[in-house]
Amino acid sequence: MNAWPITLDDVRGAHKMLSGLARVTPMESSRYLSSLIGAPVQLKCENLQRTGSFKLRGAYVRIAGLSPAERAAGVVAASAGNHAQGVALAANTLGVRSTVFMPVAAPLPKVAATRDYGADVRLVGDHFDATLEAALQYAETTGAVFIHPFDHPDVVAGQGTVGLEILEQCPEVRTILVGTGGGGLLAGVAAAVKQVRPDVRVLGVQAEGAAAYPPSLRAGRPVTLEKCGTMADGIQVRRPGEVPFQIINQLADGVLTVSEDALARALLVCLERAKLVVEPAGASPVAALLEHGADIEGPVVAVLSGGNIDPLLMQRVLRHGMAAAGRYLSLRLRINDRPGALADLLSVLSRTDANVVDVAHVRTDPKLGIGEAEVDLHLETKGGEHCAAVVAELRDAGYTVLSQA
Repeated sequence: MNAWPITLDDVRGAHKMLSGLARVTPMESSRYLSSLIGAPVQLKCENLQRTGSFKLRGAYVRIAGLSPAERAAGVVAASAGNHAQGVALAANTLGVRSTVFMPVAAPLPKVAATRDYGADVRLVGDHFDATLEAALQYAETTGAVFIHPFDHPDVVAGQGTVGLEILEQCPEVRTILVGTGGGGLLAGVAAAVKQVRPDVRVLGVQAEGAAAYPPSLRAGRPVTLEKCGTMADGIQVRRPGEVPFQIINQLADGVLTVSEDALARALLVCLERAKLVVEPAGASPVAALLEHGADIEGPVVAVLSGGNIDPLLMQRVLRHGMAAAGRYLSLRLRINDRPGALADLLSVLSRTDANVVDVAHVRTDPKLGIGEAEVDLHLETKGGEHCAAVVAELRDAGYTVLSQA
């Protein structure tokens, strides 16, 4: 007989507890993604949840379940962003004192938001392991209750309420895609959905550089990654949680992995096609549709788990996403070193309707012959076909294209 750390009644109780606090986030159809995979695609917009992510759900259920003595001692958490804000608002709503440890390099907007939600924020550590160690030490010395971001039954039950909402909002769903780090959201959704609709496939999505679940599922136990790195910091977790792993190992239908290029392109798709601001971790299910769409049965619900992205990171990721989608073209050309040669080159480019972002004109280099110069161009284009047309136009005009990317 299967035994899971949480029951369907636990998730239903969490859903009732969250009524009036957590929003029932909207479901938005995506015509673009639907046409891409040949089946209906709906986006579950947890990026529009209070605090900007699903984390509020689990944090509130966990803190609400504390005893009066535990509440009086306060709570403590370690987080670089989403969990921090969820704990801060949940604790503030329940009248519980909260202390949140964040890395020194945590994005300023996330630090400010966590403080605004009522937490005492302490910036400690150059990396998250040091931040976590400081939070656990604080819990030990003060008696504050440590609120884990994913490895607790109450947290998983709270996250599972996303699954109940999906079944109500999209009863025809055949596959649910969930971004996965430690596994709290995937485990909660799987526990809720599979106990009501075992026919629905529930798949996790991890970044290739932070994919701890595939080797863990093969081993039958949580495995710690030696290296872990991805732009999707919300799912950058080296080891699955013990509680989520038990559920995912029995109930989830697998975990897909996606590349960094796919994550960047997914963020761009969310912004351009759905008009939604989503962080890389939140866009990971969309990345799975871009890379694995042909193998995913529809109708599909992709959970956009969060929208808290630092504007500077967004700028870098969007640029990377545009490059991955063929929207940027980098060229190196050789031209004659004479007055007006650069102007002539730019005149040819003007006919291609490509936008020149940057130009580097090199006239003195040992590898250049007398009367030669090289030009590095960075162009904004309309996609792969346009890139090919630009290069063809330059070659037709007599220019030597040394390299392109």
